[in-house]
Amino acid sequence: MEGAAAVDLKIAYVHTDSVINKYDFFKKKSEEITEKGKKLDLDLQARAKGFEQEVALFQQTGGSMTQNQIRAKQDELMQKEQNLLSYRNNLMQELSGDESSLLNEVYEQVQEYMTEYAKENGIDLILSYTRGGAIWYGTDAIDVTNSVVTGLNKKYNANPGAADTKATAADSTAKK
Repeated sequence: MEGAAAVDLKIAYVHTDSVINKYDFFKKKSEEITEKGKKLDLDLQARAKGFEQEVALFQQTGGSMTQNQIRAKQDELMQKEQNLLSYRNNLMQELSGDESSLLNEVYEQVQEYMTEYAKENGIDLILSYTRGGAIWYGTDAIDVTNSVVTGLNKKYNANPGAADTKATAADSTAKK
């Protein structure tokens, strides 16, 4: 009897990267992260330029300082350089965390939608097709990628605030 049940399985697959990259929520949030990265980069560049100007000024005026003043200014500049490097590393970590949170939220939303999709379409198993993954071939007849992307975007666009609210809640939970 178990063999008969296996023959009756309805199986489908999706191209995972296509589902994610064509999901409107993912595209919107990725764009926001990219914009945030650009703003943070501009801020970092401005701080670095200010530091470079301070170093150049020191190099010009250092000859009129005492040895103690020179050592104190060098220590101060080294500390500022360390602070700038720490700031840059913190920004990179923040952006990386944002990207990671986004991917986690997207995977949760896709998983939730795939479950609904499978139930609505009588599918027993939806596989994830990724390059180098466990699936080497699947006939186009069981490829439901476009249908899933369309449905996922339809659900998101019907109530974009719901996905944004979930993402914000997940993000605030992750930061605690």
